Amino acid sequence: MKLLRQSHPSVTMTTGGCTGFSPPAGFQDGFHRNSLPAPEIVGDDRVYVAVGKSVEKAVSLFHWTFRRFRDREVCILHVHQPSPLIPTLLGKLPATQANPDVVCAYRREERDKMQNLLLDYISLCSRSKVKASVATIENDQVRKGIVDLVNEYGVQKLVMGAAPENWMKVKKKSSKSSYIAKNAPQFCQIWYVNKGQLLYTREPAEDYNLPPSSIHQDSSALRLQSVRYSDTERELQQIYRRSSSCTSFVPGSTSMTRSLQSNTSSESGYSSEHDMRVEEESLCKQLEEVNLEAETSRNEAFQELLKRKRLEAQALEANNKVKAYEEAHAQEVESRKLAEDKLNAARLEHEKLMEQKDLASKELNKVMRNIAILENQLQEANRKREDSSEELKLIQASIATLKIEKLTVQRQRFEATNWLDKWKVRGQTGVETCKTLRLTEFSLVDLETATCGFSESFRIGCESYGCSLYKGEMLSRTVMIKKLHRNNLQAQREFQEEAQTIGRLQHKHILSLIGVCHEAHAFVYEYTPTNLETHLSNKPNSNSMSWKTRTRIISEIANALLFLHTSRPEKLLHGNLNPENIVLDSELCCKLCNFRFSKLVNEETFRCRSFRQYSEPNGAFLFTDPDVLQTGDLTAKSDVYSFGMIILWLITGSRSAGLANEVRKAVTGSNLASVLDASAGEWSGFVARRLADLGLRCCESNSADRPVVSLTMVKELEQLSVLEDRLVPSSFLCPILKEIMHDPQLAADGFTYEGEALRGWLNNGREASPMTNLKLDHLSLTPNHSIRLAIQDWLCNP
Repeated sequence: MKLLRQSHPSVTMTTGGCTGFSPPAGFQDGFHRNSLPAPEIVGDDRVYVAVGKSVEKAVSLFHWTFRRFRDREVCILHVHQPSPLIPTLLGKLPATQANPDVVCAYRREERDKMQNLLLDYISLCSRSKVKASVATIENDQVRKGIVDLVNEYGVQKLVMGAAPENWMKVKKKSSKSSYIAKNAPQFCQIWYVNKGQLLYTREPAEDYNLPPSSIHQDSSALRLQSVRYSDTERELQQIYRRSSSCTSFVPGSTSMTRSLQSNTSSESGYSSEHDMRVEEESLCKQLEEVNLEAETSRNEAFQELLKRKRLEAQALEANNKVKAYEEAHAQEVESRKLAEDKLNAARLEHEKLMEQKDLASKELNKVMRNIAILENQLQEANRKREDSSEELKLIQASIATLKIEKLTVQRQRFEATNWLDKWKVRGQTGVETCKTLRLTEFSLVDLETATCGFSESFRIGCESYGCSLYKGEMLSRTVMIKKLHRNNLQAQREFQEEAQTIGRLQHKHILSLIGVCHEAHAFVYEYTPTNLETHLSNKPNSNSMSWKTRTRIISEIANALLFLHTSRPEKLLHGNLNPENIVLDSELCCKLCNFRFSKLVNEETFRCRSFRQYSEPNGAFLFTDPDVLQTGDLTAKSDVYSFGMIILWLITGSRSAGLANEVRKAVTGSNLASVLDASAGEWSGFVARRLADLGLRCCESNSADRPVVSLTMVKELEQLSVLEDRLVPSSFLCPILKEIMHDPQLAADGFTYEGEALRGWLNNGREASPMTNLKLDHLSLTPNHSIRLAIQDWLCNP
């Protein structure tokens, strides 16, 4: 805190004679020690505040005093406690052992610090426009010094700080506050304050008599303070002065005897010695009575003085309360006025809103009348439509059937003349390439060099039919080496078949064969870091595969199956389609691998339980066609079944045995969202329903009911992954779900809805139209084939 050197006109400063306090030069304008009187005691209206060395702690104490005692002069009490240890070059030494010059210099420094501290306190009072004075004392114990100051100056009002626990346990602890409460004079009223809050007040005793000797003034000071008393009090003071002047006489003393003798000598000679003794005894008795009366009057006067001061304090407190009540009343009046202004403004705003409401009501009535007119017109149109509704349904059904047949014929013709020719050309090209293209031949030494002699550290897995997989480095690239076991009786035949078939397959979603090694019966494939099974089972990375990525992978698998099933001159089957045989590159682009050809495994061998347990990895039978498990015959519908199970696994993340039944039950109950994999993000409702429907159709128990992997299916699946990025025509959206309709149904109100959503609407007891809110003429639904075909064309032709 910056020390203010300029004095305030309302501040005076005095010190006790025991401290030797001398103000610095900055006090010379208004704080001369010898020019200011010491604090008065009897009749003193000051409030004494005991402070320590911390200005921050004393701020709240002063603020509470200024609020509690307004317009009162404040006297600051401070006990200077000299340090028992003196810092020297040898460390801190007791004052008795240190150099006297060093001790004197350190004591002078301590007094300077005390003076600066008192200047800060006086500056604080000055800024609050409170008249202040200072009384200090030097003592080794602060609590004894405060008691000495109270006794010396006759302090009647003392404010001091205290910890919250001290005043509650005064009798159990010997703290500073409890010590002062026990040893301070009973005429002193003490307020204990902590952080600006009053903790406890020690009231003065009612019957306490303050002896004149204990007060820090002489009898003349008491006579000066009693000038304001009434005439009776003046008489009591005169008696007191007379009694005081008589206290020097002692009955029977020599001086009194000589005084009486001189008086008797001046009288007439008829008084005898006996009369003189009687008169002397009478005077002594009168003197004793006067002394008693004077003592009694003095005590009564002091008690009356204490009562008057107490009443004055109570009156002052009452006056402060009245002022506080007046301020509170003024604030209440002002708050009420502000509230009334706000209420008036709110009333005006309410009136404006009511006017706007009336206008809106009039407009609403007009609109309702228009709506009523339109409803009447709509009812008239509905009545007219009822007359020809049956014929219209038959016509629409016939037209829809003809359109379906027409579009089917057109697609078949288009596929037969264009796309199938293209795939045929690609298939023929593949055959020719197989005849002319020779795969890269690797030696056993090359494979051993790439795998460090087929070290176990390079082994990355063991596949079915007794073959091992290794990771190696060849031709400046990472490759995967598939080595057939020599003890396998069909190894030679399987090696030749796979080399001839896989060698001519060139497709972006089929794992590429780089070369072969006849010595080791091994294949060299391109290397992919992981497969679909491992990627989804890895929990930290499962969140990275969103539903869009899964939809794209499904379309890529369908693309690869279409390529295999339409290859020429011979249709190819995968025969072993499951998540472990679908590998992923660094960009999560899938590739099919590990084909199983029906002619490589005869029916009896495949039906053998031990062969299936050895060849199939855990959980692979979930994706195997039940017909294959019974007959051992692989068909294109077997790949379709595995493809459908992979679709259901990707959208649900489940591998339970009854997965197809669970999804079919959820779709039937319109609760597909309950089985979707939440780790893929928030699924699109249309995409999820479309994939679930396709997966269930592919998993039909009867192979004849399963769809064929066609170009239309591939195109539609490719568009599902980017569906949200396209602008959907409003006629394709269900008015209830706001999503693309999968099963568009025409209702009696003339609008087309998603069949599942509209049935849910009607099953809840509603008979009104979701669009017009009018009662439907009937609850029957008609499939809208034209909208369905338009949606399919839009999906297949971006």
